[in-house]
Amino acid sequence: MVALNVNGKIHDVNVDPGTDLLWVLRDHIGLTGTKYGCGIKRCGACTVHVDGAAVRSCSVPLSEVTGKQITTIEGLAQNGALHKVQKAWLEHQVPQCGYCQCGMIMAVAALLHEKPKPTDADINRHITNICRCGTYQQVREAIHAAANA
Repeated sequence: MVALNVNGKIHDVNVDPGTDLLWVLRDHIGLTGTKYGCGIKRCGACTVHVDGAAVRSCSVPLSEVTGKQITTIEGLAQNGALHKVQKAWLEHQVPQCGYCQCGMIMAVAALLHEKPKPTDADINRHITNICRCGTYQQVREAIHAAANA
């Protein structure tokens, strides 16, 4: 049995320590906002925060995150108020199909935590999530809006 701190709550899970965090979150804890995309850390649909850093959960074994604070898209909003990135996403109408958006929002929230006023070069370097709908221009606008919020 492993105790995981996810979104500020302790979850006891009976899972092989080699199981990827993505599947623990989705299949054992029931937090399905974190999506499976590629399984090889390329697309970013599975991005969560581990101790505040953006991590692609499809390739991180449970054993590497035990004892750390994990935040998923379900835990990003606080006290009923959306995170500033979530607000900017809505205001700039970023989502099309929406499948990749939870991971992208988590990646952007981590970037803004680390670098509150990112340049376009910072965004290009740190936000490598793939959006098949091609909403990259809206994403960039929303990032800058959230940075200025």
